[in-house]
Amino acid sequence: MPFPSEEDRLALLRWARQAVIEAVSRAQLTGEIPQQGIFLERRGVFVTLHVRGRLRGCIGVVETQETLGESVMRCAAGAALRDPRFSPVKTEELEELRIEISLMSAPVPIRPEEIEVGRHGLIVGSCAKRGLLLPQVATEHRLDRQQFLEETCRKAGLHPGAWSEEGAQILGFTCEVFSESYPESKA
Repeated sequence: MPFPSEEDRLALLRWARQAVIEAVSRAQLTGEIPQQGIFLERRGVFVTLHVRGRLRGCIGVVETQETLGESVMRCAAGAALRDPRFSPVKTEELEELRIEISLMSAPVPIRPEEIEVGRHGLIVGSCAKRGLLLPQVATEHRLDRQQFLEETCRKAGLHPGAWSEEGAQILGFTCEVFSESYPESKA
């Protein structure tokens, strides 16, 4: 799929922010989903929320029957309110909230030696368990290829070396990642 234009990126970020604001302040999903352009595509997407540079929530979908507009809305609201690792975002945090969107390519089988840290995201699956880490996780945490595979296994609830066992499946994907700029700090 082609990379989104700057206009499309800004439109998706505005849409995600609107979804977060509606979910946090009104406990509802936003109204009418845009029905044109990039909003009609069908692809995997993750919406990540940061407050003061710290992770505050991240929810996504890999395979979807929904349009990108629907997926971004649901993932943004979910990241704000339903990420089990965090308490729900509060209204007073909205001003400092920064939204990041990761548009995924389709996941494809990848051999461990083909993984490029910082370029590929990973999905490791075995025994009906599956874990996913976005490409930026490896660079943010300074993981090498093996550590990235091990952390993806941990995310799946598997032991760290499960990726190398018979029957394990490793899928790779790339992401187009874009975000709002950090809000100005108030002095």
